[in-house]
Amino acid sequence: MTLLEHLDFSSSPLMVSYASMLLLGYILGSVPFGLLIGWAFGRVDVREYGSGKIGSTNVLRTIGVKAAVLSLVLDMGKSVLTVIISRILFDSYGADAIGAFACLIGHNWPVFVRFRGGRGVASGWGGAFILCPLSGVMAGLLGLPIIALTKYVSLGSLIGSSAGAATIVWLSVTDGLPDEYVGYAICGLGLIIFRHRDNIYRLLKGSERKLGQSVDLDNS
Repeated sequence: MTLLEHLDFSSSPLMVSYASMLLLGYILGSVPFGLLIGWAFGRVDVREYGSGKIGSTNVLRTIGVKAAVLSLVLDMGKSVLTVIISRILFDSYGADAIGAFACLIGHNWPVFVRFRGGRGVASGWGGAFILCPLSGVMAGLLGLPIIALTKYVSLGSLIGSSAGAATIVWLSVTDGLPDEYVGYAICGLGLIIFRHRDNIYRLLKGSERKLGQSVDLDNS
């Protein structure tokens, strides 16, 4: 059965599940944990420093390791919680995938803070873990060593995200993973690459900031 055959929009309950998870995923994804943690740990608006994003990497540069780890876990947890709620309320792979992707959109463009969000890596990683655990594992196994070796978080994030997406596609072909999850993987990866377009440009120029380079909160 093809993806389009799965998405039978003539079914009212299906439409309700999709619309519900689209809204819920976006709202949960919009919770700006990085911004809240920055304020709680250091009375700092992380959007005013570094990359201007609210993700864990900018939290690391502006606040520190503990705050960044907490931000990472909570941002991943947004997607995990979204899919858990979807599975409780609806028996629909499509609703799961739409909820996870909506969470990714919410994290990148959060309604609560004037649509100034992150790049979506943590939320995308959380979505991969809950939809297909092996995908999340593969993303970490490839992405984290790249970050450790090169000190480029963006490079590791892009490689890890690509590995996670490729794993979902491979398992769909070989092991019957739902086609809807492939849609999440492809669209999610595309969105993450789009949000990293400035990082990609700097990587190609050799001017990308490395891990460990903090921002000066007094002069930034």
